[in-house]
Amino acid sequence: MASHFSPATTLKPKQNPLQIILSFRDSSGGGSVCAKCRPKRVSVVTWSSAASYVRLQDGVAKFSGKPILTKHVSNRRGGIVRAATIEEIEAEKSSIEKDVKERMEKTIETVRTNFNSIRTGRSNPSMLDKIEVEYYGTPVTLKSIAQISTPDASSLMIQPYDKSSLKAIEKAIVSSDLGMTPNNDGDVIRLSLPQLTSDRRKELSKVVAKQAEEGKVALRNIRRDALKAYEKLEKDKKLSEDNVKDLSSDLQKLIDEYMKKIETIFKQKEKELLKV
Repeated sequence: MASHFSPATTLKPKQNPLQIILSFRDSSGGGSVCAKCRPKRVSVVTWSSAASYVRLQDGVAKFSGKPILTKHVSNRRGGIVRAATIEEIEAEKSSIEKDVKERMEKTIETVRTNFNSIRTGRSNPSMLDKIEVEYYGTPVTLKSIAQISTPDASSLMIQPYDKSSLKAIEKAIVSSDLGMTPNNDGDVIRLSLPQLTSDRRKELSKVVAKQAEEGKVALRNIRRDALKAYEKLEKDKKLSEDNVKDLSSDLQKLIDEYMKKIETIFKQKEKELLKV
């Protein structure tokens, strides 16, 4: 799996680099001035090109080097005029890309956690991942204050590191939507998983489908935010319209990839639920 957007997002120079003839005019707007009278400060107005440097030679601006964006630049002494480089552009683009990937990974992890909390008829410690216990006035996850094991395929055993928390753990389980009754013997808590009925399996399948759709909506929102960020760069003259189109295309491919991930883990969970 690729860890970055495809190379197509790189701003590539055109096959025939632009050459721009600059006419140096005096402040009164008159005609061209001779090289001897040419002002020390020469302004190069906005241009669009695929180069990062402009070399001024006898009134000719030749583009060469790395890609740039539309940019206002000036030269105080004549010679080379520097514009925005690909490194500067890549830094901003990479920041957006990094945020997109981090948020999408968190979305996938959230979907997995939600799926794991739904029991399928077989015991699994991850079923208790979402259980929070009020421990000395602070809500903490159950797995952070107790060891959870599976003695067999239809039961769970919870052994707290601090036995004084047994009552609080028992209360948290009863208050949850697990639908299981805890058995507290003073040392550990045991949970027996009742067999799921056909109707209950179908109900849980609908819950899983809803959680999968919520994950997909989250991915679409991430795409929306990234597109807005690209559009802002275009508005600030840091990306061209073609650049934004290329980046948007790559972004869509990445979103499609993560959509497939959600669909895959959804199908797996659905299969577990409906398997008798």
